[in-house]
Amino acid sequence: MTTQAPFRTTVLPGGLRVVTEAVPGVRSAAFGVWVGVGSRDEGPTEHGASHFLEHLLFKGTAKRDALEISSVMDAVGGEMNAFTAKEYTCYYARVLDEDLPLAVDVVTDLVTSARVDPADIESERGVILEEISMHDDDPGDVVHDAFAEALFGEHPLGRRVIGSVDSVEALTHEAIAGYYRGRYSAPDMVVSVAGNVDHDRVVALAQEAFGTLPEAAPRGLRVPEPPVKLSGVVVEDRPTEQAHLVLGTHALPRDHDLRWALSVLSTGVGGGMSSRLFQEVREKRGLVYSVYSYVSAHADAGMFGVYAGCAPSRVDEVLRIVRAELALATEKGLTDEEVARAKGAMRGSLVLGLEDSGAQMSRIGKAALVHGEVLTVDELVARIDAVTPDDVRAAADLVLNQPLSLGIIGPFSDQDFAEVLS
Repeated sequence: MTTQAPFRTTVLPGGLRVVTEAVPGVRSAAFGVWVGVGSRDEGPTEHGASHFLEHLLFKGTAKRDALEISSVMDAVGGEMNAFTAKEYTCYYARVLDEDLPLAVDVVTDLVTSARVDPADIESERGVILEEISMHDDDPGDVVHDAFAEALFGEHPLGRRVIGSVDSVEALTHEAIAGYYRGRYSAPDMVVSVAGNVDHDRVVALAQEAFGTLPEAAPRGLRVPEPPVKLSGVVVEDRPTEQAHLVLGTHALPRDHDLRWALSVLSTGVGGGMSSRLFQEVREKRGLVYSVYSYVSAHADAGMFGVYAGCAPSRVDEVLRIVRAELALATEKGLTDEEVARAKGAMRGSLVLGLEDSGAQMSRIGKAALVHGEVLTVDELVARIDAVTPDDVRAAADLVLNQPLSLGIIGPFSDQDFAEVLS
C-alpha cells in the first residue's frame, strides 16, 4: 500500500510503516525509528522501564558492542541518539546521504537485536541514577513534573518519564527484557526518513533491516485506564533563590477539533515577547525573567500550563496576575489583532523549525505514529490560518473554565497555596 508525494508511505507486510520526505538541496539524510511505547504504558512495577530500555539498546547487539556502535557513526561524522516520551520512544541518526545504508543498519540493529545483558543493566543503572540527579538539580525542569502530578496524580501521565530513584533501583533484568520483547513489534513502529533520499531505496533498506523482527498484532499505543482529571497543588520545598511555578489545567487530547485554536490561544496569552503574560508580568512590573504558556497533548488528555520563575516573595503577586490574565482570556478570548499576531508567530515558527532534515524526519515520524496521517507544511499552515477569534473563545471556554492546578518549587514549607485553586 503506497501513497504518493510530497510524502510517500509504504506499509510492509509485517505492519511496519515507512514514511519518507525528499528535502531538496540538502546532502544529508535523517533516519528515525519511532516506537509506540512510552512511560504511560508502564505498570506500577515498570516505572522508568521505557527510558531504561532506551539506554540499554546502545550497550550492544548480536552484531556490535557499544564501542563499535559509536565508532562506526563517528567514522562518518554521523549523529545518533534517542529519547523517550510519555507515549513513544525514538531512535535516530543523521548522516551524509551516501551513508544512509549505514545509519539504517546501525539504528535498526539496536532496535531489533539488542542483547539486554544483566551486566549492562547494572552498569547503566548507575548512569540513569546520575541522570535523575542531574534532572533534580534543575528546579525549572522538576516543576513541570510537579505540575503533571498535580493534574494526573498516580496515573502514568503524572509520573516522570525518567523514573524515580526507587523505581530504577528496583527494575530487574527480567522486567526490562520482558518489556523489550513484549512491546517492540513492527505494527507499533514507524520508520521515518527525510533528506536527499529515494523512497523505494529506503523501503528496500528497511525491509532487509527489519526482517528479523517478529510479526505481532498491533498492541495499540495506550494503557486501558484513561487518566483521572485532578485539581491539586504539589509543593516541593527547596531553599532556592528563585521560585518556579506552573499554574494551569487540563486541556485537549491531541486530535481534538479545537487543538489549533488552543495553540493560538496559548501563543497569544504567553507565547512570545508581545504576549499578554510577558507584557504584564515582565515588561510592566518586572516580576520575572521568564514567563510563558504552553500546551501539551496526549492521546486522551492534555495540559495547559503557565510557567514563571520569580523571587519567592513575589509568588503571590505573580499568581494573582496570571490568574487575572487567564480569567480575562476565558471571558473574552483574544482580540482580532492578537489572533492574527499569534497565527503569524505559529506559521513562522513552524516553517523555520523545519529547515533541516532532522526536523522533517521528526515531524513526519511522530505524525505517522500518533496521528496516523502526515500533513504537508502547507496543510498545517492552512489549519492555523483557519482559526477564527470565535474558535479561540470556544477553546478558552472549554479549557480555562476548569479548576486550576499548581506545581511549585521553592522555600514554601509553611505556605498553603490552596486558595489559588478556588
